[in-house]
Amino acid sequence: MNKAHPVFWRDERMPHVELRKISDARQVCYAAHSHAHWSVGAVTSGVSTFLYRDTSHQISAGDLVMMNPYWVHACNPIANQPWAYLMLYVDAFWLSELRYQLGLLPSPEWQDIATAVIRQPSLYRQFCEMADCLLDEQGTLDHKQQVLTSYLTTLMTELAEEPPLIQTPTPELLDKVAKHLRQHCARDISLDDLSQQTGYSAGHLIRSFKQYYGLTPHAYLINQRIQLGQAALRQGQPIVEAALAAGFNDQPHFQRTFKRLVAATPHQYRAPLFKK
Repeated sequence: MNKAHPVFWRDERMPHVELRKISDARQVCYAAHSHAHWSVGAVTSGVSTFLYRDTSHQISAGDLVMMNPYWVHACNPIANQPWAYLMLYVDAFWLSELRYQLGLLPSPEWQDIATAVIRQPSLYRQFCEMADCLLDEQGTLDHKQQVLTSYLTTLMTELAEEPPLIQTPTPELLDKVAKHLRQHCARDISLDDLSQQTGYSAGHLIRSFKQYYGLTPHAYLINQRIQLGQAALRQGQPIVEAALAAGFNDQPHFQRTFKRLVAATPHQYRAPLFKK
């Protein structure tokens, strides 16, 4: 297998988690994007630049990085230097329930995590062991679930010791725009429509929305469409059907946009399904 190609692990019996492995990420470049799940990744070799909201972090082998749901980010190579990583994507509702059951949250509602980068060898080693367990084709479901839950319990307990995140509330009108884009992303939504909903001029809406969400309304819409396409591919839909379901007029446009935001082709992302 080409080392530059991503490896995705999924199991339909554990729909709350997905793992991605890249052995040579020199040619793997992401446009700025976000997703609905929480994610944690480990740099297994080399160095990279981790852009997270308005902050740039230089990360290297042994570092763990974390991304909150809907926080814009990108992780890209530095001057074609080799690097590799593992990335775990966890359903935010499932993780909120775990944090609540551990007594780390007052209710099972998602609460953003302030920490972006962790440099702690024991947590890094345990992450890699957990990833190896998930990737083990001979491993049992019960064992994988146990190892995953044990690691996330350790990590969440450790993170709970950090100071809480203090966030500026998002203006209600912008929050409504974001929800509208998420709920109706497969439809054509014009900037004029959004301006009429908010009473903002087009220019003011673009600037204000990007200030709080890190993307313009159009980029946010496209980002949501790709997430919708990913969900369709995970369910086993053919690529052309996933493209149409996500609001794209044709498969080539979907494939180009998918590769830009996911740093993988739709076929590569869907590939684990062919192994069942």
